[in-house]
Order: sequence, then structure tokens, then C-alpha cells
Amino acid sequence: MAKTDANPPLPAFRDDYVLQEVAPDDLTKAVKPKQFLHIDQSECIMCEGCVDICPWKCIHMLSPEAVEEARNTEQPGLDPDDHVIFVVDEDVCTRCALCVDRCPTGVIILGKTGVAPRDGDRHQRDSNHGYAYGMRF
Repeated sequence: MAKTDANPPLPAFRDDYVLQEVAPDDLTKAVKPKQFLHIDQSECIMCEGCVDICPWKCIHMLSPEAVEEARNTEQPGLDPDDHVIFVVDEDVCTRCALCVDRCPTGVIILGKTGVAPRDGDRHQRDSNHGYAYGMRF
């Protein structure tokens, strides 16, 4: 049996790094996702396929009552047809689109963000089943 050192030597620390201030505009560009995820909860059949297939477990289905009882939150919608509220952890979601492909009704939309055209975005799905290439307001 070979002996191993419990405290191996550490690599040399680098000292050639120059500390610089990052411009605020560059920082906001870096953290904005290039795509947005929208789930039309009024048309959802609550099959939980999107929740099951998400490898990062960042899609959560909540009852409206659970959101009403939460502190420091606003009511996301007052539509009586909404039987479920989706919460997507934007910090964890990688926009892999597995949920879009898994959704049997096509109510999950993955779209590109940008500046909305003058006449606005009609938020209509195209023939690509759940992929919207419109702009978000």
C-alpha cells in the first residue's frame, strides 16, 4: 500500500493579477439571460413533466394558497383559472429547454430577450412548438 502525504504541497500563488473596477453596464450585460422562460399557467394541465425532467430542479409548482401565505411576496395573478403558480429559479436555470420539449401542451415558451418592436409583441407561438422568437417588453 502506497503512502500518501496528508498535506501535499500547495501550488504557488499567482501575483500577476491586476484588480480593476468593472463598469456597471458590463456587469448588467453579463448577468442578464439571453432567453426568457414563460409558462402559461392558465393552459397548464399540471402533469408535472417540466418539474420531473429539469436536471437542476429549478421549476416549482405551487398552489396559489401557498403564495398567499408567504411573507414579503405579491400576488402574482388574480386569474381564477390559474390552479397552479410556477416559480422558476432564474439563478439556477440554464435554459436547456428540456421542459419546453417535455411539455405535452406547449405552454412553456423559451424566447429571446431584446427590445420590443414598436407595435409590441403579440406573444404568439409559432410552429416550433413552444419556442417564441418574439421580443419581451
